[in-house]
Amino acid sequence: MEANMTYVNHKRMGALALAGFLMLSLPACKKDFLDINPLVGSTEANYYQTPEDAQSAIIACYNPLQQEVTNIQGSSELSVHFRWYFGDIVSDDATKGGSGDGDEPQLLLFENFQGNGSSKLVLGEWQSAYKGIAYCNLALARIPGIEMDEDLKARYLAEAKFIRAYWYMNLVTMFGGVPLVLEPLAPSEYQQPRATAAAVWAQIEQDLAEARVDLPFRTQLSTSELGRATWGAATGMLVRANIYQSDWLPAKELAEEVVASGEYALDPDYGNIFKLSGENGPGSMFEIQFMNASGGNWGNSLEGTFTNVFQRARGAFGGFGFNIPTQDFVDEFENDDPRLAATVFQVGDVMGDRGVFSEEATGMPHQYYAKKYFTNQADEAPFGDPNPNGPSNDRVLRYADLLLMHAEACYHLGEEAAAKSSLNLVRQRAFGDEEHDVTAGGPMLLQAIYHERRVELGLEGHRFFDLVRQGRAADLLGPLGFQAGTHEIFPIPEAEITLSDNLITQNPGY
Repeated sequence: MEANMTYVNHKRMGALALAGFLMLSLPACKKDFLDINPLVGSTEANYYQTPEDAQSAIIACYNPLQQEVTNIQGSSELSVHFRWYFGDIVSDDATKGGSGDGDEPQLLLFENFQGNGSSKLVLGEWQSAYKGIAYCNLALARIPGIEMDEDLKARYLAEAKFIRAYWYMNLVTMFGGVPLVLEPLAPSEYQQPRATAAAVWAQIEQDLAEARVDLPFRTQLSTSELGRATWGAATGMLVRANIYQSDWLPAKELAEEVVASGEYALDPDYGNIFKLSGENGPGSMFEIQFMNASGGNWGNSLEGTFTNVFQRARGAFGGFGFNIPTQDFVDEFENDDPRLAATVFQVGDVMGDRGVFSEEATGMPHQYYAKKYFTNQADEAPFGDPNPNGPSNDRVLRYADLLLMHAEACYHLGEEAAAKSSLNLVRQRAFGDEEHDVTAGGPMLLQAIYHERRVELGLEGHRFFDLVRQGRAADLLGPLGFQAGTHEIFPIPEAEITLSDNLITQNPGY
C-alpha cells in the first residue's frame, strides 16, 4: 500500500541539517492508518486547514523513523544509520564483520574508539534525527489551529511529542547536549548553540509525560493502527529516560503503572518475538514498522529495513555479514539458556531456508552470526531489490526491557524483593521454570540484573549505552580502546559545527 503526499516547503536549517521539504513524497508505514491520498500542490499557506491535513502531518512525523539511509546534505554520499551500529558493534557484544576492514571502515574506527567528527556515520545520525524533529515541530506548531475533533487533535499532538522525544533521546545518548529546537525556525534562527544534556533530558521527560496523557492504550488500537504511539510506549520510554539519568523512584513508579495496566505480557516463546509472525506481539511496547513490498531503493528505503540484509551471513546466504557476535557475548549465556539459540547462529545451524551455516558457505572465518533479524528467502520482497526492503520491524521497546529496568530501579532503592520478582519473571519466561530464579541479594543481585539485560536484549542495540549509563564502560571496554571522559559519547559532526559558525562545540577528546 503506497500513500504519497506532497509536504510543505521549508529551507534547510544549516547547522541542524533540516532538509528542504518542498514537494517531498512521504510514503506511509505499513499500517492502514498511514494509507491516505496525495495532497498535491500544498504549500504551508494552504496546507494546515483540515483534519486530513493534520493526519498527513502526523504521518510525516512517523515517516523518518523508517529511513535508515540518509542522503548526506551537501553531498552525493549516503549514510546508513542503525542503533545497533553503535549499541552493539561499539561494545563487547559484537564486532563489525562485513567483507573485511575496508567494508565500512569508518565503523571500524568507532569499534576501536578511533572515530572522529568527520565521519558520515555520526553526520547521518544527526541529520536524520533533526529531520524527524523538524516534522514533529511543524505538526505541533500548525495542528492546534486546525478546526477538528479535539480528542483526535490531542492524540495527534501527543504522537508528535512522543516521536520528538524518541529522536532527542537518540541524540542525547549519542552526543550529550545538542541544540534544543522546539518550533519551526526562521532562516535567521538556523544557527543554534548546544543545550545542556540536562535540558535535553528535561524536554524529553516533558514531551513523554504530556504525550502519555492523550495517547490511547494499546488495547484501544484497531489492528490497522498497530505501530502508532500508545500510552504504554510513552510511559515505557519515560521509564527509560529516568533510568538513563539514574532517577530510580520515578522509573520504578512508572514501570509499575505499566505492569498494573495489564496491557502487556511476556510472549511464552522467546524465539517467537523476532519472527515476522511475532511482530507487535504481547510484549511489544513500540516497534518501528517495516514491510517488504514498497519497492524502495538505496536512496530512499521507504517502508523496508536494511537490517535484514546487513546482518545476514555473507556468501551463499546473500547478506553483508555485519554485527558479528563475540565469543565473550556467547559465553555470557548459561549453558541451558534457550535464548542463545534464538539470538545467535553457530556453525552447523540451519539458517532457515537459506542453508546450513559453515565457514565455507559464508566465505568468512566467523563462528557466529546474529539471528534476531534473520529472514527467510521466502520472506523477501515480491518485487524490486530485496536488500532495501527487509520486512522485520525494529523492536524499540519490549516489556521484558521494562521489567528489567524496574528490577534495576528497585535494586537501587533498596527494594530487593521487588527487584528479584521482576528479574525472575523474565528468567522464568526464558527457562520455563522457577529453578533458575535468582535468590542472591546485594551486589550479586545487581550483577544478575546486568547479566539478564545482556542476554535478554542482546544484539538489539542496547549494550554500549547500558554500559555507559551504568558506569561500567571504562572497565569492560577499556581493553578495546575506550577512554573514560571521552568515549561515553560520540563526536559532534564537524560539518554541523562549521554550519553553526562554531556555536556548536565539539565534545571533549575529539
